[in-house]
Amino acid sequence: MGRERGHFGPFPMLRYVPVAVEIDNLVVRYGEKTAVDGLSLTVTAGTVTAVLGPNGAGKTTTVETCEGFRRPESGSVRVLGLDPLADHDELMPKIGVMLQEGGAWSGVRAVEMLRYVATLHTHPLDVPALVERLDLGSCGRTPYRRLSGGQKQRLSFALAIVGRPELAFLDEPTTGLDPHGRREIWQLIRDLRDDGVTVVLTTHAMDEAEQLSDQVHVVSAGKVIASGTPDSLTEHHTKSLEDVFLELTSPRHDK
Repeated sequence: MGRERGHFGPFPMLRYVPVAVEIDNLVVRYGEKTAVDGLSLTVTAGTVTAVLGPNGAGKTTTVETCEGFRRPESGSVRVLGLDPLADHDELMPKIGVMLQEGGAWSGVRAVEMLRYVATLHTHPLDVPALVERLDLGSCGRTPYRRLSGGQKQRLSFALAIVGRPELAFLDEPTTGLDPHGRREIWQLIRDLRDDGVTVVLTTHAMDEAEQLSDQVHVVSAGKVIASGTPDSLTEHHTKSLEDVFLELTSPRHDK
């Protein structure tokens, strides 16, 4: 994949704010279940920020609230200086969203879907170049439902960035990819940051978070329990990030 490495070119920074995401005391419930319980964090513009946590910790709910797909019970969320619900129509063209599953109609062809999404944006990325960079040409005429897991991941990544977002939310972006595909996505994320794009990354791959992130937030039981750079959390790499994560999220630590 990615025969030529390079940046994507200028991304519009029409409304630059030093803090791209600001979450204050967020609470989100599903009926009697509290999924997010007083969570607070900030994401600095132009950085890669990883949100880590065990299954059910509240990561996806938090990100979906930032995207305007969930309504908070209480607390506040600002994304690029906007309210994701009240300012939804203004915010949507400024963000890209990569879902862990889905994101395309089952019968649509891969490149056809990418071209369609590109037409929804004023200044999209060059589709043929993106297809080449993500090695989608070989499956471009294949219906989405017949794509392999890795092909679906690469298409979902392309759909998230084709509109030149100021902020990209990437949910488990390398799940199902082979080592070559994984490293290419890592390089693409670095290129996005170099072009001024803010990236919020949720992942279970600790090496991915350690390699890519400027800032890491560890979430457990709906709260942020630790934040810092990979260097500070690993005590200058005297521990692995995975060991730190396991220690922080173990049942014994929570007591």
